[in-house]
Amino acid sequence: MRMETEQLPQEVQQIQTEAGIVKALAACTAGALIPGLGHAVLQKWDRAVVFLAAISLTFGLGLRLQGRLFNPDFTDLFSTLKFLADAGNGLLYWLCWLRGLGVGEPSAYTYDFGNIFIYIAGLLNMLVIVDAFDIAMARKP
Repeated sequence: MRMETEQLPQEVQQIQTEAGIVKALAACTAGALIPGLGHAVLQKWDRAVVFLAAISLTFGLGLRLQGRLFNPDFTDLFSTLKFLADAGNGLLYWLCWLRGLGVGEPSAYTYDFGNIFIYIAGLLNMLVIVDAFDIAMARKP
């Protein structure tokens, strides 16, 4: 016996799509502010805790290694990319930058490593935001 699947009416499909977009937008905005919060909005608690811990620890280690938080500088491409990688940390970046933390010490042996850790944390958070978007849009479990 063959079962035929019924298609949902067009209005129902449109409402489900709109609800998915709103959910995805909320998750992405939350994840951009605080690492892992987008997954918490989607009730993926284990992922949220892991991402929050990993990104925050990486960012904190970068600061501890005398890394520098770069100012919003759009004079050339390289400065813009450094700023975007830093700002990918969300409120972690903005709160530390506004408090004057992360001035960095270029003469420190660990200065470059600290910068790399801060870049990695920001770029990883950007990937986590994309992951939250895919989960919200039901592309991924």
